[in-house]
Amino acid sequence: MRWAEFIAVDWGTTNRRAYRIGNHGNCLDEFEDDRGILSMSKGEFAGAVADIRVRLGDLPLLLAGMVGSRSGWVEAPYVECPAGLDELAAQLTWVEDGGAAIVPGLSIVGDTHADVMRGEEVQIFGALAAGLIPANSFVCHPGTHNKWIGIEAGRIVDFRTVMTGELFNLLRERGVLADLIGDDAWPGDAFRAGVRRGLGDCTLTAELFTVRARVLLGQLERGNAASYTSGLLIGADVRLGLDLARGSQPIVMGRPELTHLYAAAIAEAGQSAREVVGETAFLAGAVAIAGRIE
Repeated sequence: MRWAEFIAVDWGTTNRRAYRIGNHGNCLDEFEDDRGILSMSKGEFAGAVADIRVRLGDLPLLLAGMVGSRSGWVEAPYVECPAGLDELAAQLTWVEDGGAAIVPGLSIVGDTHADVMRGEEVQIFGALAAGLIPANSFVCHPGTHNKWIGIEAGRIVDFRTVMTGELFNLLRERGVLADLIGDDAWPGDAFRAGVRRGLGDCTLTAELFTVRARVLLGQLERGNAASYTSGLLIGADVRLGLDLARGSQPIVMGRPELTHLYAAAIAEAGQSAREVVGETAFLAGAVAIAGRIE
């Protein structure tokens, strides 16, 4: 590896997480804040990168996620699927005269299906490199935009994005449900009831309004409205994902608070799901990519 030590950054839409990686691939220091790409203009990224070095050291940077989008620091072109770790590492976008590299996202290009991802691919290839998931897998990666990802022979061959997290956040910010779903969702009875409804053959836009009606008519406690709504949305999401899985056991990867919800929803559908911590997978992916830099 060309870099003895480096800083890996998972830079998303609303948050960023940065890690100082030692020469044995271990995490020496880290921080997380809310300086996602939506919080800054194009002209602010150079200063934000300098701030990372002030906090973690004057080291090369490997940047992943939305920082490489058109709205980020420098656009890193997508790599078209099927793609593996080697293709990803070979098409890094270099900035700062080689002092920083941005990981490209992945794309699906077809007549009936177009999709993109940025950031999740590092976790997927990290999990593969670390032996956390097998070379042939089907992964659910929950977040603002949940991904259902098909992996064959260690390469991402297909994926589908569902805007579940974003829709839930929008509903709690404005509209008729906003005053009802401010609480955190948790996988209790109300969540599972919402999941069962979402898993059924329902019209989601109609079912969402019933949340308000159920509270008004005393069929749903106000304190359970967020969990029921989350379950409804995740249930519909899982209905699609299990159809795409075609019998494969899903592996749920990401932040534990989200993987717990999706694993509970998958269990409600009669299947089991194994959970993988996304942070662990990201660190392994960053080390694997850095190891391919010549």
